[in-house]
Amino acid sequence: MGFDDMDVDTIWMDGEFVDWDDAQIHVLTHGLHYGSGIFEGARCYETENGPAIFRWEEHLDRLFQSAQPYEMEIDHSREELTEATLELIRRQDLSSCYIRPVAFYGYNSLGVSPDDCPTRTAIAAWPWGTYLGEEALEKGIDVMVSSWRKHASSQVPTNAKTTGLYANSLLAGEEARRNGYAEALVLNKEGNVAEGPGENIFLVRDGEIFTPGLSESILDGITRNTVITLAEDLGYTVHDNVSISRGELNTADELFFTGSAAEVTPIRKVDNVVIGDGSRGPVTEDIQSRFFDVVERTTDEYDEWFQYV
Repeated sequence: MGFDDMDVDTIWMDGEFVDWDDAQIHVLTHGLHYGSGIFEGARCYETENGPAIFRWEEHLDRLFQSAQPYEMEIDHSREELTEATLELIRRQDLSSCYIRPVAFYGYNSLGVSPDDCPTRTAIAAWPWGTYLGEEALEKGIDVMVSSWRKHASSQVPTNAKTTGLYANSLLAGEEARRNGYAEALVLNKEGNVAEGPGENIFLVRDGEIFTPGLSESILDGITRNTVITLAEDLGYTVHDNVSISRGELNTADELFFTGSAAEVTPIRKVDNVVIGDGSRGPVTEDIQSRFFDVVERTTDEYDEWFQYV
């Protein structure tokens, strides 16, 4: 579904609410040419107490942290960004939505250095279903190991959610889809498992849960952190600082992706090798069920994770 098919009409941009079609930038914007932007992706869920943004404070933390290595000054406080987001959801009467804050170096000059370019900031929100499809949540998806490697933290700051770095994700994801897979898996420069193009990955073996550590050139995912907490609270042993070899994927009992967009999505095949019995495994189902109970507020636990609209 494209934006033209959605009932959204407003974007917050540089301190003002503007019509959706008027949220425009100059063609010589620095961020367009050099990928000098940072962004977030958060979800607002429909609950009995109204719309609630999931882990908004953590998304703001990462947004401001992502700005630091690029010496980018966001000209709006956390409080202003929060109120703008809440008002944006109210104005568009969204009961649930995906939220995209973005900050980038704007138009002034076109040298590689952005020193004299202003920082632009915008927030959009729109209805968006499950990123990899509703059916994928139950039946899982097929993925392929991409020929493209994940950039290393010695090359670029992998803990920053930077717009330009997602060229790597685009290449990996499109390679997978051209070959008939729903999504890619990306290895790091050492050949170990890093993550998906827009997701973190978890492996289940003998009832215990494993996920690559931050030193494996992954993004410190907020849904990753959520799943680690939920799994441990459910009594699972979680190893969250490990290296996972490519071969371990094929012998896993279960695999699943996590992400703000992907939520908790099972993986049934890797390179046409069936994982487990080729369906959503019991540990994945347990964690997935718990995750949706929490975000849809059918339980009153973890209330500190929510910002109500």
